[in-house]
Formats: sequence, C-alpha cells, structure tokens
Amino acid sequence: MFRFNKCHVARKITRAKQILSRCQSSDSNVPKQADVVIVGGGASGCSTWYHLCKKGIRAVLLEKNTIASSTTWHSGSIVWSLRANDVDIEMMQKTRQLLANLEKETGVDPGWKQSGGLFIARTKERLEDYKRSHTLGHYFNIESHLISPSEAQKLCPTLDPKSFHGALWSPGDGHADPSMYCNALAKGAIKLGGQLFENTPIVKILTEPTPNNERKIIGVETDKGSIKTSNLVLAAGVWSRILVQRIGLDIPMTTIKHTFLTTGNVPEAKDTPCIRDHDGKLYFRPQNGHVVLGGYEPNPDIVKELGKDHQFSLYDVDKSTVDEHWKNALKLCPSLEKAGIKSSTCGPELFTPDHKPIMGEDPKCVGLFHCSGFNSLGVMMSGGVGEQTAAWVTLNRPELPLFAYDIRRFTMPQRNDRAWVIETCHESYASTYNINYPNSQPLAGRNHKIDAFHEALVASGAVMEQASGWERPAYFVKDRTVPVRGYDWYGYYGHVDNEDKRYERELEGDMTFDFSRHHDIVSNLIYRTVVHSIYQINTIFRKPIGSY
Repeated sequence: MFRFNKCHVARKITRAKQILSRCQSSDSNVPKQADVVIVGGGASGCSTWYHLCKKGIRAVLLEKNTIASSTTWHSGSIVWSLRANDVDIEMMQKTRQLLANLEKETGVDPGWKQSGGLFIARTKERLEDYKRSHTLGHYFNIESHLISPSEAQKLCPTLDPKSFHGALWSPGDGHADPSMYCNALAKGAIKLGGQLFENTPIVKILTEPTPNNERKIIGVETDKGSIKTSNLVLAAGVWSRILVQRIGLDIPMTTIKHTFLTTGNVPEAKDTPCIRDHDGKLYFRPQNGHVVLGGYEPNPDIVKELGKDHQFSLYDVDKSTVDEHWKNALKLCPSLEKAGIKSSTCGPELFTPDHKPIMGEDPKCVGLFHCSGFNSLGVMMSGGVGEQTAAWVTLNRPELPLFAYDIRRFTMPQRNDRAWVIETCHESYASTYNINYPNSQPLAGRNHKIDAFHEALVASGAVMEQASGWERPAYFVKDRTVPVRGYDWYGYYGHVDNEDKRYERELEGDMTFDFSRHHDIVSNLIYRTVVHSIYQINTIFRKPIGSY
C-alpha cells in the first residue's frame, strides 16, 4: 500500500518554517571581525555556535537559507544511549544532557521527549551483540535491560512477539523535534551574545599561504560583506564539500538519498518507545499518533550533484525502496498494515567511508575546522559534536579522544580519490545496521594502496586487512590463496556479483565475539615472532640459547 501525500510533507515544511521564524537574525550588516565563524545552521552548527558562546567567544553563524533548512528539518531526530564503542556513547550522552537541560538554560522548549528505546533482535547473533552493548552501557551508568519478546510487546503493542528472539530496553532514549531543537540553541546563543545571519550564503573562503606551503583562514566573504576571522567551522552538511572545493580541498563524504515513511493513525503507537530493528534494517519513531519509519537499503541512490537551491528540498520517492521498507516493517509490526502509508519522504544524507563523522582542523588549512558527515546521526551526535568542536577551536584539541573522527585519519590520496570515496560511502550506508564484529573488514575501497611485495605475499597465502588505505597481511594460510577482489557493489548499479568469494568466506571466520576461527594461526605466528626476536637478541649479546 503506497501513496505519496505531498500535502502532508508541505505541512511539515510549513510548520518547520513557522518554528524557525521565531528565531530572529541579527542586523543585515555582518560584523567586520569575529573570533569564530560557523557556516551552517543545522543541529551540529547551532550546537557548536551555542557552546562557543557559552565560552565567551564572539561567534557568528552564517546560514544560506534559514536555521535547520537543509537535512536537519527532515531528520529522524532519535537520540539513542547505546552504541558499539565508548566515544560514540559519550558523544550521545552529551546530546541527551543538553536536550534535558536546554529549556532551563535558554527558556525555549527543544521538543525533547524521553520515550525510551527498544533494540529488536531477530537473530541469536544480534542478541549477543546487544548483550555487549548492555555491558558497555553499564560501565557508563546507562540503564538498559535485556527483555523477552512478550515484555517488549507490553512496551510497544504494535510488535509481533513471534517475529523476534528478544530485545534490549533502554529507558533513557528518546527523540526531539529538530526545528524546535535548533531554535532553542539559536535563542540561547543569541542571548549569550552570538550573532545569526540567515539568507547569507558564503561567496568565498578567504585564505593566505603559510611558510610550509599550506593555507590559513583569514576570513569569509558573503553577499552582505566580508568578515575577518582566523577560525572557520564548516558545518554546512551537504554543502561543506562544495565550499572547500573552492580552496582546492575535498572532504571524503558522499550525499545519498534516504527515504522514510509516515503511517496513518496508529492509536496504540502513541507514547511508545523508539525502535531499532537492525536485522530488518529499520528504525521506528512515534509521532503524534503516527509512526515514522526509515531504513537502509543496499542500493540507495547516490547524489552526484546538488541543486543550486536546496532549502527544504526533497527528492522523488523510489517506490521500490518504499515497498522494501514497508514489507520489512510489517514482518515486525503487522498491525501497521491497517494504518497504511500516509506519506513518504526522500531527502539527502551524508555518509563517510568508515561511518564516522568528519571533524577537526584540516591538515592543509590552518583554522579550517570540519563538522559534517554524520551518517544520519547528526541530531543524535550534535550535543557532543558542538561541545568538542568548541574545545577543538579554543584549546586546539578536543577533550575526548576523537581520533576516529579526526579528518586526518584519511590520507590526501584518499580524500582526492572520488571513486574510492563513493565506493566506500556506499558500503558504509548499505552496512549501517550490520553487526560490528571486532575484526570486521570492508569489501569496498580495497587495494587502494599496496606495497611492492603485495602480490608475492598474497601468492604465499597472506590474508590481507586494510589500515589507513594500505593493504597489509593479517595472517597466512597454507596451500591456498585468498585474494581481495574488486568491489561488486552487492550486484547493484549494473555490476555483477563476484564469483570468487574466497575472501568473503575467509572473513566469516571473524564474524564472532568469541575467539576468531583463525585465532590459533595468529597466536602461533605471534609466538614464533617473539621466540625469533629473543633468539636474535641472545645471539647479539652472546647469551646461551634458552637463557632469557
């Protein structure tokens, strides 16, 4: 059952504009100088602006349209508490803390509702994954409970308890209204002395050369005048890459079309938890008696070029994508079929090669700070992102160990190789809800950098892994070879599935939270390496063999 309700989407856009119109811009003339200029009025840009103003920094926010008018306004805006690693959890905790205290700090309601969250496990392997999340969350004092299907149904009556094995209940989760959230941040920043200029596009990023053949920020030029500054935060989302290209740089991220649906009226879904159905590649959020659901299909549309004016703009919905998400949703929540689909929405989302944000100072341009590429987690990460970016700008380093977020994790050849970026970003999107095993390896973007011994190593049985774009041996197997083939795009976009699946089959041995199938091989290799090293040391110092 599918119908595209343009009136419903138009009402959402109108409501967003009404909320945002309450946030008054500064005078038409931009200041001559500012400590920091932030470009982009989405969740991460507004949060960065707000946190800088709290530190007493003279910060100016420039938005080419209006606050929250690009990807933020149609965001799912679900805020989870649990992720697969500690830094992600800390970043999301800061968002939840910000949302909980924002009305008290600013006097403006951010639209936060702590509805709780359910993580659905359709397989036993997924349930093991959730057990790890539960344990990691316990370290951070995050309340969560592993519950049975029947217990999950009591929390959310639309669920079919026969369709899954169990669930993880996280009562601290919730969702926000993205427009109200950005409005609250903006009002708070203005109250603290920040300046906002809407409908003010960047005409040019002003830089000058440095002695070491790099560039440094000296200001920005807008259609309302120039602003001198030595610190520029690019939080322009899908536009960030276009802006840095004007100064000869690039950002490793890709715009991908993301679709979500809104059901008809579902009375039993009111005030129910948000849901993540990783095995079904879906998320669900209650919204005024309806259910908003979206997913991550293996063949999304990759946007090659943005339109000149993308304010509140959407794309035509792909019916096959809608049908796929709806079919998966009905397996978990068959009662939704009666409500049907009220509307479908397709908008742009940014994805990165490793599914981590792009943050930090650019190594090729002093004073240029990145703040984009959030892989559909923009609102969820925004509290931590704003706080850490503010620290990065003022202290020249973040307060958390954001090595996995730092743009410097990508080499310049990777950043400039557009084919590599698109390929890896596709897999990042398609595998969004895959289980994150400790030794997982990507299939996309492989053999990007190889050394002179690569072919000889593979011929000798080396099983390769990737690190910073380089291929290196993880371990060796006997009497066979395991080459890494070119990316087959999962058989989509006119590509044919690779017939040679030796590498994929080898990786299956690492798809476990227990010891890998190759554990004995690796441990034996380490043992032999250590013994050989000790032998060499003893030989050098003329010690008898066997004495340590």
